[in-house]
Amino acid sequence: MPTDQSPEDRYHYAVIARALKAIDDAGGAPLALDDLAERLSMSPAHFQRVFTRWVGVSPKRYQQYLTLDHAKRLLTERRTLLDAADEAGLSGTGRLHDLFIRWEAMSPGEFAKGAEGLTIRWGWFESPFGPALVMGTDRGISGLAFAGETGTEAAMADLRGRWPKARFVEDPMALRPWVLAAFGSANAPAPVFAIGAPFQIKVWEALIAIPPGHVATYTDIARRAGYPQAVRAVGTAIGRNPVSWLIPCHRAIRKTGGLGGYHWGLPVKRAMLAWESARVEAG
Repeated sequence: MPTDQSPEDRYHYAVIARALKAIDDAGGAPLALDDLAERLSMSPAHFQRVFTRWVGVSPKRYQQYLTLDHAKRLLTERRTLLDAADEAGLSGTGRLHDLFIRWEAMSPGEFAKGAEGLTIRWGWFESPFGPALVMGTDRGISGLAFAGETGTEAAMADLRGRWPKARFVEDPMALRPWVLAAFGSANAPAPVFAIGAPFQIKVWEALIAIPPGHVATYTDIARRAGYPQAVRAVGTAIGRNPVSWLIPCHRAIRKTGGLGGYHWGLPVKRAMLAWESARVEAG
């Protein structure tokens, strides 16, 4: 997997990605610290330090966030009131990526042209949620896909197919500062330049209003976006979000507390919700 990140960044991201996958694969069965460390060829003490530094809590505590009823508890205890989002803002902990988003959307005219004449740079990076394909223009990150469940070829085809007339250039160096900020490794802005239809943009704006560590139902998001009768269409727009994680479609769940679907795979969504809950608690 090509990446321009430093050896330390790659090491830490790879450790965390493998640890999260091992925990998720256990299906809710608790994994002892010694067993996890052995799988990662690390001493228990070293693994605990690395994991806690990046996730914010111990491996044992993190596993509690991956239980099947975690989303239901979030819905009950920390369901965001989107009408109050302006007051809540995107505050929370300074270590969360949300504080570093600078949001900008493509105009309807630009979108209608299929991004014709637009240069989109791309690169592969390691992330806490597995291999990440990042795409961006001079104005910010325009695409963020996770290939752990779908595979790299499918992720690439998916993002490129959204902007058929754009010019794509492999250039991870240009994207690296934004990627580090996106995953909390740099105290710098991670600008988002969303490319979508006007209806989609309104839905994505509602997603950004959900504070980290919180969730909202599809109905709540539809109401906030101004389309209370179009919950199904809003759900489709959520699924078509091209900038996963930064535009947090993983925070949308069913009114029953069920996770619903996720474009890049439910294991990724579960890991994101657990990761955020852990860091909010630690922050």
